[in-house]
Amino acid sequence: MPLSGRANAPVKILLASRPLSDNLQRRQLQKPGCVAMRRLILLLCWLLPLALRADGPHGYYRFPTLHGDTVVFTAEGDLWRVPAKGGVAQRLTSHPGEEAHAAISPDGTTLAFSAEYEGPTEVYTMPLEGGLPTRQTYDGAGSIVVGWTPDGRILYATRGYSTLPNDQLASLDPKTGRREVLPLAQASDGVFGEDGKTLFFTRLPFQGSSTKRYQGGTAQNLWRFTAGQPEAVALTADFKGTSKNPMWWQGRVYFISDRDGVMNLWSMAPDGTDRTQLTRHRNYDVKSASLHHGRIVYQQGADLRLFDIAAGADRLIPITLASDFD
Repeated sequence: MPLSGRANAPVKILLASRPLSDNLQRRQLQKPGCVAMRRLILLLCWLLPLALRADGPHGYYRFPTLHGDTVVFTAEGDLWRVPAKGGVAQRLTSHPGEEAHAAISPDGTTLAFSAEYEGPTEVYTMPLEGGLPTRQTYDGAGSIVVGWTPDGRILYATRGYSTLPNDQLASLDPKTGRREVLPLAQASDGVFGEDGKTLFFTRLPFQGSSTKRYQGGTAQNLWRFTAGQPEAVALTADFKGTSKNPMWWQGRVYFISDRDGVMNLWSMAPDGTDRTQLTRHRNYDVKSASLHHGRIVYQQGADLRLFDIAAGADRLIPITLASDFD
């Protein structure tokens, strides 16, 4: 039928023209420029997996602590260890509960940290090289590791001994289990001077929000308390913003403050004078700083950075995680 013939005719034409189209494409691909482009694409496909494997996956790094050339931090809710120069981090813990706020002992052998292993957040210790954690507190009130005293006791914040909802600082000897609550009604973070008698501390804990340039009633400020004195002395009362995370090194107090609008590293004399700004980040706040032998490791954004006090040099610590990100 004529209708059937018209329907078949285009099919014959298309079938006849396809080899011509394939031949044309083949000739186009055989041109020198196309051949070079194909080779370049194949080379990039071969090199890309190697580059990704060398760079490795990155994580979100928090609560760093430093001792010598060893940095311990929290990522994926676990503790990790990495050299101060950076590299592939080694996982130290793998419990489903979160581990955070790690601090390395003065002799560099023991790691104290806070963990949620059995319900409430309590203080635990473990060898820095890795091993089974040992529970140190049973306060049931959110015990947060702050650091270590010069004589090797764990310094931590707790509400377990206050009749009011106030944080207090307590010291704990991990060898004997003996603990002592410092004679301060409010103290949430602190560091002792070299003599072990003078404490630089913040009264109030972090107020819970990420509000920039917060100047409300729960803004953190720095104080100094010396054993035997009747009262603590305010060091940063002239500033309505935040001054927190005190650290001690060679006669000066190092701390974090947003005096320039962004949280940065600062230092001052023990009496609160001679304040000096050390870093000048303009984007992400400085968080969770830790000092050892003239170097400060701290969080900024998702990364960790290292500041050398003597050199005035600040650099990124390049860290990758060998993890399945489970």
